[in-house]
Amino acid sequence: MHDDRRLVEGRVDRALKERIRPAVYPVSVPAEIAVWHAPGEPVPAEEGLAAEYAPAVVGDRWGPAWGTSWFRIAGQVPGDWVGRTVELLIDLGFDEKMPGFQCEGLVYRPDGSPVKGLNPRNTWVRIGEPVAGGEDVLLYLEAAANPVLLDYHPFLPTTLGDRTTSGPDPLYRIERVDLAVFDAEVWNLVQDMEVLSQLMHELGTDSPRRWEILRALERSLDALDLHDVPATAKAARAELADALAKPAHSSAHRVSAVGHAHIDSAWLWPLRETVRKVARTTSNVTALMDDHPEFVFAMSQAQQLAWIKEHHPKVFARVKEKIEAGQFVPVGGMWVESDTNMPGGEALARQFVHGKRFFLEEFGLDTQEVWLPDSFGYTGALPQLVALSGSKWFLTQKISWNQTNKFPHHTFWWEGNDGTRVFTHFPPADTYNSELSGKELAHASSNFNEKGRADWSLVPFGWGDGGGGPTREMLAKAARLSDVEGSPRVTIQPPADFFQAAHDEYPDAPVWVGELYLEFHRGTYTSQAKTKQGNRRSEHLLREAELWAATAAVRLGAAYPYEQLDRIWKSVLLNQFHDILPGSSIAWVHREAERTYAEVAGELAEVTEAAQRALAGEGTRPMVFNAAPHDRDGVPAAGAAPRPTFDGAGVTVEAVGDGGFLLDNGILRVAVDSRGLVTSAFDVAAGREVVAPGQVANLLQLHPDFPNMWDAWDVDSFYRNTVTDLTEATEVAVVTEEAERVSIRVVREFSSSRVTQTLTLAAGQRRLDIDTEVDWHETEKFLKLAFPLDLHTDRSASETQFGHVFRPTHGNTSWDAAKFEICAHRWIHLGEPDYGVALANDSTYGHDVTRAARDGGGTTTTVRASLLRAPRFPDPDTDHGVHNFRHTLVVGAAVADAVREGYRVNLPERTVTGGNTVAPLVGTDNPAVVVEAVKLAEDRSGDVVVRLYEAHGGRATARLALGFPVAAAWSTDLLERRFDATEDHDVAGDALTVRLRPFEVLTLRLSRR
Repeated sequence: MHDDRRLVEGRVDRALKERIRPAVYPVSVPAEIAVWHAPGEPVPAEEGLAAEYAPAVVGDRWGPAWGTSWFRIAGQVPGDWVGRTVELLIDLGFDEKMPGFQCEGLVYRPDGSPVKGLNPRNTWVRIGEPVAGGEDVLLYLEAAANPVLLDYHPFLPTTLGDRTTSGPDPLYRIERVDLAVFDAEVWNLVQDMEVLSQLMHELGTDSPRRWEILRALERSLDALDLHDVPATAKAARAELADALAKPAHSSAHRVSAVGHAHIDSAWLWPLRETVRKVARTTSNVTALMDDHPEFVFAMSQAQQLAWIKEHHPKVFARVKEKIEAGQFVPVGGMWVESDTNMPGGEALARQFVHGKRFFLEEFGLDTQEVWLPDSFGYTGALPQLVALSGSKWFLTQKISWNQTNKFPHHTFWWEGNDGTRVFTHFPPADTYNSELSGKELAHASSNFNEKGRADWSLVPFGWGDGGGGPTREMLAKAARLSDVEGSPRVTIQPPADFFQAAHDEYPDAPVWVGELYLEFHRGTYTSQAKTKQGNRRSEHLLREAELWAATAAVRLGAAYPYEQLDRIWKSVLLNQFHDILPGSSIAWVHREAERTYAEVAGELAEVTEAAQRALAGEGTRPMVFNAAPHDRDGVPAAGAAPRPTFDGAGVTVEAVGDGGFLLDNGILRVAVDSRGLVTSAFDVAAGREVVAPGQVANLLQLHPDFPNMWDAWDVDSFYRNTVTDLTEATEVAVVTEEAERVSIRVVREFSSSRVTQTLTLAAGQRRLDIDTEVDWHETEKFLKLAFPLDLHTDRSASETQFGHVFRPTHGNTSWDAAKFEICAHRWIHLGEPDYGVALANDSTYGHDVTRAARDGGGTTTTVRASLLRAPRFPDPDTDHGVHNFRHTLVVGAAVADAVREGYRVNLPERTVTGGNTVAPLVGTDNPAVVVEAVKLAEDRSGDVVVRLYEAHGGRATARLALGFPVAAAWSTDLLERRFDATEDHDVAGDALTVRLRPFEVLTLRLSRR
């Protein structure tokens, strides 16, 4: 048989492109256009509708970057179109790339009610079906001139990422505004041919089914008059009917298709634009639901629904209507799709608290699915938090981006740090923006790792990242692929239905233990340092504000600032979105985040100061408030007391060598050479040197940083091939010499930057404090702070949410080697069985730990903190400016010491004059049991809520001392509700006892007498 396969395939492609698709709209007439260019930021719809419009025509240019233009579109349906379907077609100057990354718009009726969004793959507005002819048409279009920033390779630096630098030139040109007849028969022919053609291409050349489809397509084209497609479309479709009607094999893979539109809450657009993206997308999908009752759409991120409620109440009303109908399905249970590597434990818990509470209060829904398709790796703390939030399913997609190792499962139980397991799905389609194409569905089937044990996967379909959502074409594909030979069977259904079916099918799925480390985007632990510092500082300021406000409310009857704290928490949680906190958004986003963090700090300082002044009372004694969960320097944890008088052994400093110094407090002896480098850190009590032989610590190292593609996101392993040690100093001098502390200042200059460090040894402490100020003006460079240690260990311990995680210090396997950059919260610890060293920090997350052989045997283990990067995309001036970091090197440290020092560095003491000591509301007699939060209950009952956890990695029993009369105590979920695991605790006098498993999180609710 003659192989004319390619001839037929080429014939299909050309016919679709040049004749059939254009014939969907066989006749059109231009509409009348007028325009108003809004000055400055977007305006409310009522203002845009009432503006003074000027005449405009197709071909006019519009839209400086981030500008908004309002178009008034008027016309009349021709009388001879009676009985036909008519649509308005609008092309704002779209290119053929994905929606969400260029201009887009929202269509309004004259009464201000939104109709639907417009983007490159959704350019139509239905006028009538059928029309009577002669109808007047009047619509308004709010058009957003969002610039094109993402050209997948190369990423080019651009000034378009900030309105202050983007310039006034218009970016777009009006290409088409027409009333047109929509030919449903031709449109359906397009869908039939696309589905069969895509399916055919995924079948092997020796597959009879492929040839069957090929011949059907050939017959269809033979039946089609390319000069009169509308008249012959029905006959052409008839030739395809049998091929589409053949049912799938009984063993065909099953796909649960869930409508979706991943909308980044900020990324290559600012937060204010996301508000409009959400309105456009939800307007689209609710309109589609009217015509497609089978259509189900899942939307995560309570923040985005809250935005609709605030800014687009008419759209929100439609969303609520469709939620009640079961078509619009809130998922996720979090305030935003947060990064999960860097938010602190309490902040990650509050993502669930605020997200799930919004869904409960607004819709009466207790969401069960945690939906995080695009976050850059997933902490091992998540499974426990998922369970404690009252959820039971977890979905992610991002692990398919791994550079090195293919993740071995698609349906599995994920076991967290504490042993909690959550049923998890990782869609094998390897996309959360599926078009339901033949290629994607074939990949889902062939890629599915559980074949032979399970045959069901989920695929989220719809345009995403910048929004857009599903289209009517995607729904047409789903309908045709519900049961057709050669394809997986596609069923549109809610994600909960999929998860329940998948669980029932495969209850003994394999188990993955520990974090889901993403072997990609490792630079996000470091990019945009001020955003990360703002987050860390805000988390601890919120802890302080809640603690002292609750203490003042319980002890003094002071008002508790519920609304204010709720609002501030939501601001902080929003900025933990997975393109804000990781530092991968445009300059505008990070500039706005920095301003938000400053406002948050100001407000929380006022809350804390007011509560502390009230608690301290009248008097002139300096009262030291300690918000940390550990006693320190004579002040109780979560309490206040006068500062004790210093009467211990002091610190001495001695000039040595050629400009160096020796600092000694009798516990730790530190040698700093004339270059400001630490040549020795000697633990006097242990008789042990910490700095590796022949090495120097406090060493700043500079690497080139030019990853292969994702600038702000990635550091590729080859950056380590080249390093410059910054050893030259322009100043090394003693700047503080007191009995309680000695400080040395070190100044370095390199390239266009300057570093000023202050090294401080305090009396009675086993730590060296290092404050680093960097005036950073580098490009494509990576700055590290190194500590080579005389330790032999094959693993490091890094603090994560509510505990710590061990990671290898070697590269024995590809999985080990891939973790060449790791995330740690307040501390990282390295230790031999009987001796360890910790490095604590106040704001850095990225670290690396390596081992090197030494001459004569043994190894040096080097821990480095990642300070700054300088990527050029999407923010060309990333991190330029002044930054301040604090690190603490703690010698002879166990994990318990690391935990304590991490809190100490991040929760500095506050001093208020007064006359009252303040006893803690809750105290613990076991340092392994850490009190993470003390607050009043959200329901305003006056109950005190305490969240605590086991921090050392072992089982722990603790007696909680209660500093107020307690009538009853019981455990709750994160939302402060009784749940299946609720335990009532006996209160004996002023105390109760708790028992925790390793890394267990416990929320206690204490009812006051």
